[in-house]
Amino acid sequence: MKNILTGLLLFLIIVITGFLLLNTADTPKTTEALLTKYQEKRVTKADHSGFAQLNKKFNSPQEVTRECITCHNKRDEQVMNSSHWNWEREEYVPGKGIVYLGKKNAINNFCIAVGESELSCDKCHIGFEPAGTQRKFTDAENIDCLVCHDNSGTYSKGANMGGLPDPKLDLSEVAKSVGRPGRDNCGSCHFFGGGGNNVKHGDLEKSMLAPGSDIDVHMGTDKADMSCVDCHKTTDHKMAGKMYTLSSMNTDRSYCEDCHTSSPHENTVINEHSLKVACQTCHIPVYAKENYTKVFWDWSTAGKLKNGKPYIEEDSAGNDTYMSIKGSFIWKKNLEPEYIWFNGTATHYVSGEEIKDTTRPLVLNRLYGSYDDPDAKIVPVKIHRAKQPFDPVNRYLIQPKLFAQSIGEGALWKDFNWKEAAAKGMEYVNLPFSGEVSFLNTEMYLPVNHMVSKKEDALKCTDCHTRDNGRLAKLTGFYLPGRDYSGVVETAGAGLITLTLLGVLGHLGMRIYSSRKNRNAKV
Repeated sequence: MKNILTGLLLFLIIVITGFLLLNTADTPKTTEALLTKYQEKRVTKADHSGFAQLNKKFNSPQEVTRECITCHNKRDEQVMNSSHWNWEREEYVPGKGIVYLGKKNAINNFCIAVGESELSCDKCHIGFEPAGTQRKFTDAENIDCLVCHDNSGTYSKGANMGGLPDPKLDLSEVAKSVGRPGRDNCGSCHFFGGGGNNVKHGDLEKSMLAPGSDIDVHMGTDKADMSCVDCHKTTDHKMAGKMYTLSSMNTDRSYCEDCHTSSPHENTVINEHSLKVACQTCHIPVYAKENYTKVFWDWSTAGKLKNGKPYIEEDSAGNDTYMSIKGSFIWKKNLEPEYIWFNGTATHYVSGEEIKDTTRPLVLNRLYGSYDDPDAKIVPVKIHRAKQPFDPVNRYLIQPKLFAQSIGEGALWKDFNWKEAAAKGMEYVNLPFSGEVSFLNTEMYLPVNHMVSKKEDALKCTDCHTRDNGRLAKLTGFYLPGRDYSGVVETAGAGLITLTLLGVLGHLGMRIYSSRKNRNAKV
């Protein structure tokens, strides 16, 4: 018998040891290891200041690019196959099939569309060529290598110059200072999307150039001091990570788990949440921490003048609340995200698509997902709301001509006439215009992925598992313990508690009765 028990004990020890080993096989990298890895900064392998090809006067930015691709051969082909260059990618959009979607043709909730405003919008294109030329997307010499690789901190695009650099720049000095892209390279466009700092994203803005870890634990200069490309890794000039204002497919995404694994916590219960809850949901409790972000844009009020001239109104924080060229705005700061189910796929409003229901806001990029979807998780989003120009006869959104160099060209920002701007813009995109301009409520969903807070500031259990104003109060379709009430569950629970108490009391009574009976028997 003793040998049998010893054998069983040894068997249990082996089973338990094996179970523990299997569960620790995917041990997450510790925070300390990750900090050490990213605090060791890469050094540029080649000192470009010593290259004779770059130690000369450049008369055009195309001359710089010509020298770049002489050594970095084939890199131009990689760039020209990227969505950064083409401003579009092949996407499968549910219900629409294969669509070539991007800045070229998409309608957004901010400056609406590129359209005929290329001279202005091309400031955020990784190329240069005045608008309207046929070589813009086909000539390798129009690739702007410096906008992504300048490490001097001096490079900048010129205003309204179709992506050309500021003519005052010494291109030779910039070319001799190239290296791995830094935050300021990426941020020169992505921090200012929508026409100003933090207008669009809410979690990407100029405070991220040199933030403290209270703003973002990854990019905090007092912690990991990471750069954008540490997460958005590049293969053949194609970057991991997507922005679902334009993307539709669940591919080429950048995940927290790439570094932290799917089990980063010591607490198993918290790790189990990752099956249905994205890391960002708990670890980004607020965004727009440092500067305000735009949450509402009303184009219908644009065009007002004072004494025949455009004007601007500001709030006490210095944010524009009205601009004659753009309309009215609402800004907010230290915002709690809204939450949705998201599986990595989306649909998009396509230019010229008929809008059948105008009684509800038109969602320009509906993100798909539900509780029953095995690929979906709860994610935090910024929902930007707007009023956009709409053709009530043709029943689609209008892409107005916004920018022009001079008065009299029909651009809204110069002539302040909606019908003229609509006619010019729709002619440019080859869509009929009825001559009528109305306005329609629209929404755009922007997943919140940056401004990750310190672990001490992550959401607590009761932020969601509560009946009073919980974070997930508006997210329905599933049972959330602590938030939801079920009469059956409550009644069954109360019944079990009652039966348990009765059982305890009954057992206690029986013990007392038995004790007294035994005592009396002895007497």
